[in-house]
Amino acid sequence: METDVLFFLASIAAGVINALAGGGGLITFPLLMLVVSPVTADATSAVALLPAYPTAVWRTRRELARALPPRWLWLFLIPSLLGGLLGALLLKWTGNRSFVVLVPWLVLLATIVILLRPILVRRTEGDSKEPDLAAALWPIVMAIIFVVALYGGYFGAGIGILMIGALSLLTPGDIRHVVALKNLLTGCLRAVAVMVLVIEGIVDWRYGALMALGGLVGGYFGGLASHRANRAVVRSIVIGIGFAVATYYFWRLYGPPVMRVGGE
Repeated sequence: METDVLFFLASIAAGVINALAGGGGLITFPLLMLVVSPVTADATSAVALLPAYPTAVWRTRRELARALPPRWLWLFLIPSLLGGLLGALLLKWTGNRSFVVLVPWLVLLATIVILLRPILVRRTEGDSKEPDLAAALWPIVMAIIFVVALYGGYFGAGIGILMIGALSLLTPGDIRHVVALKNLLTGCLRAVAVMVLVIEGIVDWRYGALMALGGLVGGYFGGLASHRANRAVVRSIVIGIGFAVATYYFWRLYGPPVMRVGGE
């Protein structure tokens, strides 16, 4: 009983973190490693954190509506879904995660982009919803979203921070709008990836079902915090989580070999 309560509370905290920035797997994955194999822990952690995204999207739906007009939103969703599905299938076919050495560097780069966002993105008046991009650059935009989604479907570690970093350069306005858009796109791409894991039958539902409920609750409160908090506070939280996630993966890769890298 005490174990169930611990796992439930941990998944709530992870759901909050994922709804704000990403990196909730740093809580759920090591905890699950205590009771199941690394592969099962990775898959079960992904299932546990998935429900955090729809509740976060629902709670930040107003910010999402201000992030992009509907016609642009669909253009972002298509490469996200395709990339997430292809990434999950590639992992299933190859089973190779040797490129995890790039994870901390990618997360660190994305966090620096978020940190420098006020300088890199031209300020727009009137909180415009239109991305400040020439029509000729949209193929590049779609390619960037697809590559990030491909990574998220294949591995998923730090995907929230990477998505925010990419979107920070593509969408103007409030950082809270970027976080809301991140939750939608990341939730979609992780959903198709989790679907592949479930079909493979490597999820431990003894822990996964309870933790998914916790993730659902955590996503709601994370979305609530993102919705109500000052934009500067949200940006600071995202940057802080980004540097923490990068530090974690640097330590896991180059520090004492304790466990395999995993989590979102």
